[in-house]
Amino acid sequence: MQYRTLGRTSLRVSEIGFGGAVVGIPNYLEAWDPWDDASQQTVVRALHRALDLGMNYLDTAPGYGDGVSEEIMGKVIAERRDECVVATKCGARDPEGIRRSCEASLRRLRTDAIDVFQFHGGWYDEQEVNQILQGGGLEMFRQLRAEGKIRFLGFTAEAPTGGVSKLIATGALDVVQLRYNLMYQHACDYVNKRGAMVEADAQGMGIVLMRPATSGTFPKLMRTVCPDIDEHVDLHKLMLNYVLSNPYVDVAIVGMRRVEEVEGNNAISDEVAGRLDLEELHHRFA
Repeated sequence: MQYRTLGRTSLRVSEIGFGGAVVGIPNYLEAWDPWDDASQQTVVRALHRALDLGMNYLDTAPGYGDGVSEEIMGKVIAERRDECVVATKCGARDPEGIRRSCEASLRRLRTDAIDVFQFHGGWYDEQEVNQILQGGGLEMFRQLRAEGKIRFLGFTAEAPTGGVSKLIATGALDVVQLRYNLMYQHACDYVNKRGAMVEADAQGMGIVLMRPATSGTFPKLMRTVCPDIDEHVDLHKLMLNYVLSNPYVDVAIVGMRRVEEVEGNNAISDEVAGRLDLEELHHRFA
């Protein structure tokens, strides 16, 4: 497993993170019951294997199956806390809701402190940004940090809107998690060095990716137009190599449930010769 530094946090993190959405959300991408004991044991084995291989960034949220993702991951975190960088999220924006969410996550994750605690968000309109910055949301994050319950502050965003840029520009948040992949590149105009990822890097923020493998959409598209594509191209490897070739990226979160998925993603990380030259790839003129 290859490592990168998570912005100004100085945390040394695996460039591929273990994503907890598929762990807790029922029937996400495939038939899946997160409350089934056999399913949970499958994930526990995968998490142990991930830590064995050095995949140390574990990302989850209370919204992934009403807390069940955090509970499953907490079984492993409790045994191997010193080997993990634990990231989770909070859907609340009001101070008391944030505190309740944080304390519930701490219980489910079986830890005394969350390494990266994030506002769990999407598009961030002006009202939502004001709730965070003027309505006590950010202040409660800071208070929880002062109490030692969280270490670093962050937020997640589906789209690089003006609200996202405003949150980045405060300089108050340490980590941002953005959607960026082969199909959705708005967060980083790599040629012109513009976009939310570039703005976050300028602030020294850690940059984490959600949906680097397009949540299954790009493979579906390719198999629709070329049913035998998998005989010629490893689509998952292509998608991961694309995002990992971007030097602004610190961690790419990949949803995993099984040991073989962990091992396959670890192998992609270590095959650094497969990385792409994005300058050449995006060059448009003869």
